[in-house]
Amino acid sequence: MMIKSQIQQKSTEILDELIAIRSHLHANPELSFKEFETSKFVQNKLDEYGISYKAGFVETGIVGFIKGGKSTGKCIALRADLDALPIQETTGASYASKNDGIMHACGHDVHTTILLGVAKILNENKEDLYHDIKLIFQPGEERLPGGASLMIKEGVLDNPKVDEMYALHVFPEMQVGKVGVKSGMYMASCDEVFMTVKGKGGHGAMPQQNIDPILISAHLITSLQQVVSRNCPPQIPCVLSFGKIEGLGATNVIPDNVALEGTFRTMNEDWRAEAHKTIEHHAKTLAKSMGGDVHVDIRKGYPYLENHPELTAKAKASLINQFGEDKVEELPLRLTAEDFSYYSQEVPCSFFRLGVRNESKGITAPVHNSNFDIDEKSLQVGVEMMLAVVLRDS
Repeated sequence: MMIKSQIQQKSTEILDELIAIRSHLHANPELSFKEFETSKFVQNKLDEYGISYKAGFVETGIVGFIKGGKSTGKCIALRADLDALPIQETTGASYASKNDGIMHACGHDVHTTILLGVAKILNENKEDLYHDIKLIFQPGEERLPGGASLMIKEGVLDNPKVDEMYALHVFPEMQVGKVGVKSGMYMASCDEVFMTVKGKGGHGAMPQQNIDPILISAHLITSLQQVVSRNCPPQIPCVLSFGKIEGLGATNVIPDNVALEGTFRTMNEDWRAEAHKTIEHHAKTLAKSMGGDVHVDIRKGYPYLENHPELTAKAKASLINQFGEDKVEELPLRLTAEDFSYYSQEVPCSFFRLGVRNESKGITAPVHNSNFDIDEKSLQVGVEMMLAVVLRDS
C-alpha cells in the first residue's frame, strides 16, 4: 500500500482541488440540520469519484462506502461534520460566506473537504486496501441532540459494523503543519442549564413589599460555584458557568421573574448525574430561603469524549512516521464538547487536531469567531493525516 512519500505526493496533487472544494463550502454555509445544498454538493462529488453511498440519514447525512480489494472484513469509519454557525463573517476573503448571518466559523467546511479528498485517494487505490472504509458526512454537530446521536440511532455504525472510527478538527491554536493527539479522556460532557427565578415584582423604592428575583439570582450565580468547588472531587475536571441573565425590570422596577442560562461540563458520568441533582436542590433551597422559587431545567447534552488508548497510540506512531516527531503534539484536556463523543461510547475511536494557524498571514482567530480562517496548506496536511492513520496496517 502507499508509503509516506506516496501519501505526500497524492495529497499534494489534489491540493488545488481541495482548495476549490473548501472555498465553495465556505461560501455556502448552512445551519445545523438544514445542510441541504451542502449534502447535494457532497453527493455530487461522491458520484464524480465513483463512490457508492446512501443519503438521507437525519435528512442531510450521507454515508459512503469503499470496499477494499484485499479486505479482511474490518471496517474503518471516518467522519466529517457538515453544519455551520449563526455568525456574520468578517474575514473579507474572496470565498467569504454568501449567506447572511451564517458562517463556517468552526471549520466543518475544512473537515468535509478533507474527507472528500481522503475518499478520492482511497477509492483510486481501493484494490490495495485491506480494510473497508465507511465515509460519514454528518449533519448537526453544533446543535443538541447532536447529529451523531441521531445517525447512530439510524444505524450508521451497522451494515457493515464499524470496528474503529476517526475524525479530526481544526485547531487554530496550533501552527499549520502540526497535528495533535490525546489518549484517553479528551473533551467534556456538555449540559445546558436553564433557570427561571420567580419572585414578586414591584417598585424599586419599596423592596420590602417585593420578593426580588434579581437579588436571588445574584446569590444563585455566586453560591452555585460551590457545587464545583466544594462538592466535585478535585481530580475530576468540571466547570459551571452562567452566560446569560435576563430580568426585564427597569431602574426603579423589580421584575417578577429572572431567567438564567448556563453550561455544566465534566468528565465523569457518576459525578455528572450527582451534580445535576445538587444544582437543582441547591437552587431551590436558596430561592425558598429568600422567599422565592426557581424552576430548574438541565438539558443533558453530549457525553465526554474518550480516545481509545490502543488506537490512539498506533495512530500517533503513524503520524510521527508521516510528519516527524516534532510535528505531532500531545494535547491537554479540554472542557469544550464535541458530538463525536457519541461514537466513542459505541466503538473504539480517536479524535485528532489539525493545526491551521499562520501568524505571518494573520490567521490567528479562534473558532466560533467572525474572523476565523485557515492556512489552506492544512487541507493537504489533513488528508495526509487521515490516510496515514487508515493505511497504517495495510
